[in-house]
Amino acid sequence: MTTIPRVKPELKVERPKLHKVLLVNDDFTPRAFVVTVLRAEFRMGDGQAQRVMMTAHQRGVCVVAVLTRELAEEKATAATEMGRKQGYPLLFTTEPEE
Repeated sequence: MTTIPRVKPELKVERPKLHKVLLVNDDFTPRAFVVTVLRAEFRMGDGQAQRVMMTAHQRGVCVVAVLTRELAEEKATAATEMGRKQGYPLLFTTEPEE
């Protein structure tokens, strides 16, 4: 009786797909509040938060962070909700990174 050696299948571990969190500019949310949200939710320093806010203001949209899908959606939702609670149309969205 011959025995066939068992071969363990090779596991291919893929890195999780990353998603961009985008800040969408609007004409109603105060700039200072946007900076406050960026500092609170994305742990940015004041200077970086100012630059991100101004980029979104000038270009209409700005990438805030690149994270795993779950974390990106969680952060975008929490940041958007911060604006909604104050009555602002602040919007953060996510999209897959290419």
